[in-house]
Amino acid sequence: MIKLLTPDQREYTPQYNLWLESIPQYIKELAFVVKRFYKPDWGLDWRSHFGVDISNGRPANELKCDNRKLISQYLRVGFAADGSWRTFGLRKDFFPAAKLQMEDDITASVLVPARDLEHVPETAQAPTLKFVENCEQRLFQRPDDAIHHGYDQQTEADFARPDNFFSNYEPLTPTDARELVEDSIGFYQFTEPLQGLIREAAGDSGANYFVSSAHPRLVDGKPSKNPRYLQIRPDLLNPRQAHLAELAARLRRRIPPDQPIYQPVAAVLPGRRNNPPEPGIRSLAVFNPIHYFELPELFMEFICSMTGKSPSTTGAGSEGALTKGPFNALPPIIDLNSALVSWMLTGFDGFVTAAGYVGPRARMDHDISLLVPEVWCRMSPQERDPRFLIEQGHLEKCENLELNGKTVLAARLGYRITQRFVHAFFGRVFNHPGAVFTDEMLRPELQDMAVFADGIDNIVTTQQRIASLYFEDGSVEQACPPLHALLHIMRDETWQGKGLEHPDVRRLFTRDYLLASDWYAARLKARQGVESRLWQRHVRYLERFLSKPNYTEEAIRLGIGDRLARARQEFARAESPALLTKLAGTLGAEPIEMF
Repeated sequence: MIKLLTPDQREYTPQYNLWLESIPQYIKELAFVVKRFYKPDWGLDWRSHFGVDISNGRPANELKCDNRKLISQYLRVGFAADGSWRTFGLRKDFFPAAKLQMEDDITASVLVPARDLEHVPETAQAPTLKFVENCEQRLFQRPDDAIHHGYDQQTEADFARPDNFFSNYEPLTPTDARELVEDSIGFYQFTEPLQGLIREAAGDSGANYFVSSAHPRLVDGKPSKNPRYLQIRPDLLNPRQAHLAELAARLRRRIPPDQPIYQPVAAVLPGRRNNPPEPGIRSLAVFNPIHYFELPELFMEFICSMTGKSPSTTGAGSEGALTKGPFNALPPIIDLNSALVSWMLTGFDGFVTAAGYVGPRARMDHDISLLVPEVWCRMSPQERDPRFLIEQGHLEKCENLELNGKTVLAARLGYRITQRFVHAFFGRVFNHPGAVFTDEMLRPELQDMAVFADGIDNIVTTQQRIASLYFEDGSVEQACPPLHALLHIMRDETWQGKGLEHPDVRRLFTRDYLLASDWYAARLKARQGVESRLWQRHVRYLERFLSKPNYTEEAIRLGIGDRLARARQEFARAESPALLTKLAGTLGAEPIEMF
């Protein structure tokens, strides 16, 4: 119904769209309410079920259905030019998805061929599946919106807990607590957990200081833009939620209780921070809310690791874990090789979401990052397929532009969502999806063409500069063939006389090419070597243990003989040519001598 009442230039006639525009919004809202609560036994008499109370002898304003007050829900999606919130009504039947955070900054992952697993989800169609495991007990959070009393309920609940670690928060005193309590309006906007903390600090608890989520540390008289705290993983605090999610999946897929349940990654949606131009900082606000990148363009993004201005850093530029030596002592090309193999084997599609700004004038912060999971989980696997989205007009290809006689390489932005995408899929969350993103947000060049062109140039020149570093340190020679070609194109715009759009270049990024290539076979051979050396080392250690006469009794107690037999069996398996066949479809290992 929402789709039928939302104008669509591609699907509906101009006359029908004009008629839709003439319907007042409150009429549509009422129609949505009736549609949501209507029961077949009402017949044509829907009107008698809706009404309002009488206040002061006159009809009041709160709508009721069968004497039950109807509550509307709203969601913020960005900010207006004056800093006020852009809020939009959610569907009358909207219920937020229950979310379990599976990973954060530090995650272990593994690729497993689907042929080796049973009871995988019916939506997992890829020949190779990816699994992740969070390695952290605490998540490094920056709750920007918690500065608004009561807005971030999770953060306020976390702040009320003991045993916290805070960074860049103002140490508040009992006197500050009493002043907060006396501000009755502001105080009762906090959630109950934080109210309790403030009351405790205001009393005779003996505490000298406390921290409020709404009071970052003051730097030069202004609140810090980089407040942080370590949040205990919600699934550890509330294991019941994780257990229910697993149980629901087990029942849905009819998995016996004695069988393992596999939860492979279904979609990967990395985010990128964008910023408008500022003194000394070039614009990066050229992205609309969601872009789709084919693998070559996506890995140009990953190689560059480019981000906009962040309060966590001194400026903007190429950042991320790939560029931070203390996190990883290996050359970045090693991780890039593995990442590319992972994407090619699993077949994930590269959808990138925007944070910060959409165009130089539309400030979004993290609202899109929070909204996209609600939209994505309401899309079927077919609807997430880029080929389907392009065919149906939900994605449009970004084309190069001409400005003042110069070519703007906007094709580097891949594909971006259209108003048709917003109508079809954001309409599963909002009553009026067409109002959520304007044409200027979906096409940021309409906000300011000169700023858009400079942002594209910023991306292209940064990609060129970062690619040059791989040539300067010689690590380009360790790049797998697709990345070797891509680094040349990023630096020189050509590889062997072929540009980014050449079919020979695009072919390098296909799964068929990967599986047939010598360099992937070398990765599998290297992985076999790792397995062989590991079990050979185990065999030698256990043999030395058994050879010590004084350890006979201990060897029996520990079952060293059985362990040695198993180690020899695994060593023989690792040496067998059959292992290479079994390893096909896995990540393999980097075929270089690192030590």
